[in-house]
Amino acid sequence: MTTYYRPILQSDPHRPDDAVTLAGGWLWFTHVAVSGREQPDRLLPALDLPADARARLTTPRAALAGLSLDAPRIMGILNVTPDSFSDGGLFDDPAAALAHARAMEAAGADILDIGGESTRPGAAEVTIADEIARTAPVIAAIRADSAVPISIDTRKAAVAQAALAAGASMVNDVAAFTFDPELADVTAKAQVPVCLMHAQGDPETMQADPRYDDVLHDVYDFLEARVALAEAAGIPRHRIVVDPGIGFGKTLQHNVTLLRGISLYHSLGCAILLGASRKRFIGTLGHAPDAQDRMPGSLAVALHGVAQGVQILRVHDTKEMRQALNLHMTMSGQVADD
Repeated sequence: MTTYYRPILQSDPHRPDDAVTLAGGWLWFTHVAVSGREQPDRLLPALDLPADARARLTTPRAALAGLSLDAPRIMGILNVTPDSFSDGGLFDDPAAALAHARAMEAAGADILDIGGESTRPGAAEVTIADEIARTAPVIAAIRADSAVPISIDTRKAAVAQAALAAGASMVNDVAAFTFDPELADVTAKAQVPVCLMHAQGDPETMQADPRYDDVLHDVYDFLEARVALAEAAGIPRHRIVVDPGIGFGKTLQHNVTLLRGISLYHSLGCAILLGASRKRFIGTLGHAPDAQDRMPGSLAVALHGVAQGVQILRVHDTKEMRQALNLHMTMSGQVADD
């Protein structure tokens, strides 16, 4: 039976002598919640953790596409699609896409995530040719006048290959190599980081009736297996980021449970990405049916993630996120990222 370790995280400047630092970052902990399936949590002092579990929680995360992860990083979303749930049709024109990319970088985005296929609930699959035509030219245009790290948001090996050739420096796969297994080989050969996300079902059907035995642990087990597969394909763990997949085959309660327990995923020994920006559950809880009105709730969820040690925040509202993050890090006693 698997034993799971979730650090109880703090940032107070009055740090006890028995505290250990989470992943070389801005938080520390003295205890972990130890759990198993169908077992109540119990507290364990951090110094009593098994050596391998302690190493996964405390080893500093390696730089991602040249970005250190000792402070939270902002990933700006650029969907060059006609049908994404929040910004579909706004940036499918190459000139508009390039202008938005420049604006996000100027506003404080550390990395840009370029996507050419909507993965909103109910979205249909896009052909490889169309996805490449949407993404590769935009990536090349951004790279022509900027060194900002660029992530390609795709499930497909051929799309990633074209994006990497155009100047992308990371792969973000919402299917964690389950849709196109060849993507693992492409990523390994390119020696770039990859984000592996959990999703139950594909975009067309994932919200029909999602069910789990234990969503927090089910997602953990899935990600652990996909990380092992990636390592077997030649991608070292220090180049792997994990994403619990908020909104991808989850009910509102599933999303809330994952967010409350998201620090569990530090036990995978990887950086964590949180992509909750403008998701439907924020509109439900925040009484904002229009996705464009969910920025305040999105910031609240993102800052909750930062308080749980999440290293990468994937957001639509880059300028607002940078301001909120600077204030949060300052108020919690950390050094703000200028």
